[in-house]
Amino acid sequence: MQKRAETVAWTLPPARQALARGDHSSLRWDIDELLKLFRINLDPKSASYRELGSAMLRAYVKSIEVVALRDKGEVVETPEIVEPQQPSCSASATLSAAYEGWKKSATRPANTLREFKYAAERFTELHGDLPVAQIKRPHVLRFREALQEMPRRRSGKLLTATLPELVEWSKEHTSVENVSAETVNKLLGGVQAVCLWARNNGLIPDDVPWSDPFSRMRLPTRKPRREPWALEELRTLFSSTIFTQGDRPVAGRGEAAFWLPLMALFTGARLNELAPLTAADVITDAATDIASINIKEDQQQGRRLKTTASARLVPIHPDLTQIGFLQFVDWIRSTGHEARLFPLLAPGPKGGFGEAWSKWFGRYKRGLGIANKASVFHSFRHGFKDAARTARVSEELHDALTGHTGSSVGRTYGAKDMVRRFGLETLADAVSRTKYPGLDLSSVLWTVPATEAPSA
Repeated sequence: MQKRAETVAWTLPPARQALARGDHSSLRWDIDELLKLFRINLDPKSASYRELGSAMLRAYVKSIEVVALRDKGEVVETPEIVEPQQPSCSASATLSAAYEGWKKSATRPANTLREFKYAAERFTELHGDLPVAQIKRPHVLRFREALQEMPRRRSGKLLTATLPELVEWSKEHTSVENVSAETVNKLLGGVQAVCLWARNNGLIPDDVPWSDPFSRMRLPTRKPRREPWALEELRTLFSSTIFTQGDRPVAGRGEAAFWLPLMALFTGARLNELAPLTAADVITDAATDIASINIKEDQQQGRRLKTTASARLVPIHPDLTQIGFLQFVDWIRSTGHEARLFPLLAPGPKGGFGEAWSKWFGRYKRGLGIANKASVFHSFRHGFKDAARTARVSEELHDALTGHTGSSVGRTYGAKDMVRRFGLETLADAVSRTKYPGLDLSSVLWTVPATEAPSA
């Protein structure tokens, strides 16, 4: 009380004098902060600025006076704090409208559209259809916490339940497994992408301060373990009946069961890059007689690549040629130049041709006694990278062959630019040098199936 009385004693007289003279210079910093808070751009030399300064000076003097009165025992009501008004946002700036704008702004994979729509709808179920400019970090935090309560497996009425309903259900069934951190992060990323698109495309007015509320809000995750196949695992797989006795399980989809693992082993390509290939994608260079697989994107055929760097040309490994890959392609080509190599593979719910096949392959390798969960189809890609490193293929070169992005210019080249930069002979030599010591594939040979031609 004594300190406050001393403060009033030495601040009130000069404040009254300044008010009498109309000198608000002592409050210049406070005036500028207030204008910034209310997002008002006012010229300091204008009459309006001087009027504001005088009003603030009067309020300042009054505030000191009422503090002194209250300290003497007078009843003084606490003044109501005036908050800056939120800028009005039009209906077009809501999250649902932003999603529609994002969807129309570019051609996007059906799976991506489905995932982002699902994420935006879950957010709206929890918070309502907020204008994007009003989405703050507390909204994102609540959304993340609610997603963490979602049950991993949902059936019956849970399939149509809203996010709040799923949270309530999980509270009553505490033993049920919830979704993974990866799933939570994917949904957060979907809403974040839509919001960032809204900001970059004018749905948030330029005069509205807004920073990405999803930044640094993802949950920590463990990096999935995908290791190259062990030598004994490769021996077990390629000595199985599919590769040595012509066995073709129905779920293996014909020749896909035989060729997809071998192609992945010797190209390092992803399953969704190999599964939709056509005979026309296997090309032979007239000048060098080098045969290659042209991995490219084709939206009309439902072929999508992970990145732009994924478009590339991969020369066919000599071991694939010895096993009979080019004869297989000729057999397929007999049905038509554009014939798909694996016509029995159909797009799955996410649009990928290898979705159902991948599940079958997992069951098949487990049936062979390969129980290591880290040895999956994608592990062939890691094995190819390791084989290239062992063969001392430069990182820039094997990144180009596998379609990995990086800081180097060579790592973002497409098929034609790869050939122009490295030369087809250099690419073919790099592929042929990738070996798997100890793996004997001499008994793996492809023969024309009993049917005259592959079924379409």
